[in-house]
Amino acid sequence: MIALGLLIPFIGTTLGSAMVFFMRKSINPKLEKILLGFAAGVMMAASVWSLLIPSIEMSSDYRFEFIPAAIGFLTGIIFLLLLDAFIPHLNYESRTLKKIKNEKIQKTAMMILAVTLHNIPEGMAVGVTLAAAMKSGSQINAAAAAALSIGIAIQNFPEGAIVSMPLKSEGVSKPKAFLLGTLSGAVEPVFGLLTVIITSAVISVLPYLLSFAAGAMIYVIVEELIPESQLGKHSNSATVGLAFGFVVMMVLDVTFG
Repeated sequence: MIALGLLIPFIGTTLGSAMVFFMRKSINPKLEKILLGFAAGVMMAASVWSLLIPSIEMSSDYRFEFIPAAIGFLTGIIFLLLLDAFIPHLNYESRTLKKIKNEKIQKTAMMILAVTLHNIPEGMAVGVTLAAAMKSGSQINAAAAAALSIGIAIQNFPEGAIVSMPLKSEGVSKPKAFLLGTLSGAVEPVFGLLTVIITSAVISVLPYLLSFAAGAMIYVIVEELIPESQLGKHSNSATVGLAFGFVVMMVLDVTFG
């Protein structure tokens, strides 16, 4: 179950990256906005229903059961803030690189690095829910863990396309764009497995890790996905995409949770 749960999101990234083979010249700007919004909506719903709510429900022994969720959530935000402070990433507003000391680093490499970085919390989210599903008495069952894996995979589909298709527009060959898009999602099963191992060894940290993953994912949504989706034309398309993504993930979690 663990292996399949960890691989499903990676498969979503791979299938999304494969869309570059059906691309002629450049990605349609409206489609790109919809994909960005959809990805943000899925991550937002998953953060609430799959991570924060179970974290609170698992903390019933605390006098204030929201404390682990609050601490974990804020720690996740701070963790991503620190990563963004030390690792170069794209400034979506100007489409220029910032915080780069080595001017020889290519923009393509920075794009891959940014997406790879932001796939880490998604892998952690899947890993911690799988670990929770294995724990007896947990508020998360196998179906809920599977729903999150599927939801992240659905979100990863447009994310893979968002990586590979713009690369093709910048002159990268289709096979190389596909490979780079696929590799950007390879960190998810790796960090998912590490999270499963850590959580299984120290069960008491489970509520904190659930909310930590939620905080990290919300940071990605607010810092990267929403600003990019609302920039320039077709911002309404991104908003509609976000709404559909949110509802899809909410339905999956409520139905199978």
